[in-house]
Amino acid sequence: MKECDLKYKSCLFYSANALARVMTKLAEDEFSKTGLAPTYAFVLMAVNSYPGIQPKELSEHLQLTPSTVTRLVEKMEFKGFVNRKISGRHTEIFPTPKSLEINEQIKSAWGELNKRYSSLIGEADGRDLTEKINQAIEKIIE
Repeated sequence: MKECDLKYKSCLFYSANALARVMTKLAEDEFSKTGLAPTYAFVLMAVNSYPGIQPKELSEHLQLTPSTVTRLVEKMEFKGFVNRKISGRHTEIFPTPKSLEINEQIKSAWGELNKRYSSLIGEADGRDLTEKINQAIEKIIE
């Protein structure tokens, strides 16, 4: 292993981004079966689970910026997966029948992703790593 690799691997920023790239590749492979990119699939799972969810709530739920959520929802609406409805001063996002029809396929891809990384790093290690990452996120965003 090169010396520079060892130096950078001691940096949380470097390691977190390297892990994100590897996980993104795994997720893209699994979610490709749905015809959706992983982020779109997670948006649909959230909207399917919480019909009428507001963009701000979706943003918080998925840890995405409001502008990213707006862009994703606009694309999903254009593709016929969601409908936005204005209720007073708020916008609510609802799944369409097309979104509900693909929901089980999306959940299956998510399950396969979990199985895939669990087989690579171990189920317990995957759970522990996920818990530690979530704890770190909460501390950083406080």
